[in-house]
Amino acid sequence: MNLRQLEILRAVIRHRTTVAAADELALSQPAVSNALKTMEAQAGFALFERVNNRLFPTAEAMALYKESEAIFALHAKLENRVRDLRENRSGHLAIVATPPLAYSIIPSALSGFLRRRPETRVFFDVRRYEGIIEGVLSRVAELGFALGLTHHPGIAHEVVHTGEMVCVLPPQHPLADRPVISAADLSGLPFIGLERGTRLGEAVRDSFARAGAPFRPTVEVRYCNTACVLAAAGVGAAVVDPFSPRQNGGNGLVVRPFTPTTHAVAYMLWSEAEPLSRLAKAFLSEVRKQSALLEGPAPHQQHGAESD
Repeated sequence: MNLRQLEILRAVIRHRTTVAAADELALSQPAVSNALKTMEAQAGFALFERVNNRLFPTAEAMALYKESEAIFALHAKLENRVRDLRENRSGHLAIVATPPLAYSIIPSALSGFLRRRPETRVFFDVRRYEGIIEGVLSRVAELGFALGLTHHPGIAHEVVHTGEMVCVLPPQHPLADRPVISAADLSGLPFIGLERGTRLGEAVRDSFARAGAPFRPTVEVRYCNTACVLAAAGVGAAVVDPFSPRQNGGNGLVVRPFTPTTHAVAYMLWSEAEPLSRLAKAFLSEVRKQSALLEGPAPHQQHGAESD
């Protein structure tokens, strides 16, 4: 007895007539009747007793009905699994990101992504740039997100967002009222610099060099979000990526455009060795949506100046 025959048997048991069973299964009534005759011939015993045009299942038919429950429960589970895969609602996705993107674009993208896919499980780690490249190449993570990119064999990429480095200051800072802040403006004032040797740290140093301004940080930190926390505490001004000031509602920071212009380009990365999963493609689509929302001003930005 095959699955289709069992399906017909179960429908007839539920409805007690071949006409109703045929309607449920989108079959003709003769097709259902013929199927029952075939099943009884194959089984070698009666499956139904016919009384007043209604079919009453025999004990043997009810035994088959009960035994087939597990089969059809598994079939329903498999159908749901196929539907979830088709609609990208379940599975596992691993992503890694550098701090500026890990604390800005990724959380909001993950929120919308997982809200529509409650069965999906995500591994998310925050790493330095080198760790992003290593994670993607080793396939520890399917997707990586980083600011700036050097060519790496085997790494495919797409630009998520193109912005510019900004200057962040505490509200009481003497430069807070200026619409734009230059490298020369920061000379001689307490300044929070990004660590030498880091990608953004070297970019800021190059900007000061282009402006002919001395680069003498009072405090040096590795990450832009650390610089923002210190700036909000009144330690001094800092030049950071355009994403970090958006964290925690901006922390009351004043955010101003910085000159000379220093680009901060966000990339999403993946391995060329294997095609992206449907889940990964769906998440990239969510990230693109979130990056489009970053065109607006940063939170708590004062006097209407643009942040990037």
